[in-house]
Amino acid sequence: MKAKTPEESRTIMTDMVLPSETNPLNNLFGGELLARMDRAASIAARRHSRRIVVTASVNHVAFNRAVPLGSVVTVEAKVSRAFKTSMEIFIDVWIEDRESGDRTKANEAIYTFVAVDETGLPTRVPEVLPQTEIEKERHAAALRRKQLSLVLAGKLRPEDATELKALFFH
Repeated sequence: MKAKTPEESRTIMTDMVLPSETNPLNNLFGGELLARMDRAASIAARRHSRRIVVTASVNHVAFNRAVPLGSVVTVEAKVSRAFKTSMEIFIDVWIEDRESGDRTKANEAIYTFVAVDETGLPTRVPEVLPQTEIEKERHAAALRRKQLSLVLAGKLRPEDATELKALFFH
């Protein structure tokens, strides 16, 4: 199975925030943004694996900035790391200034997807070969997040979490 770059899974979805998608403060509902991120991440995971994919977890979401009514919102998703059958997808959310066109990062999230076959059983996915500095940072951080998750779930002994130990002991 040939490894792929994060760029090969890159998915960009751009849309406008409509009145029916906003809360009483005229900002995009968080749940609406989660759904948009889930769709973009799903497409990125599918592009990487060329398989049916299912959302396994929403690992992290940061709603750092409100997304006002009428905003042009761009959701950008890329596979940051692949494990045996799962893929971590890093999602950046940008808002475009109506006047200048400048883009500002508003939010980010990390989702995990699992590739499955036609019967719903997990199936192998290609490795990820990061190219840019940010891709390399996200790729390395994904392994630490995976190890932390496994330690917290009792599926990995803390002393076996090599990447986590490297953060604390040099």
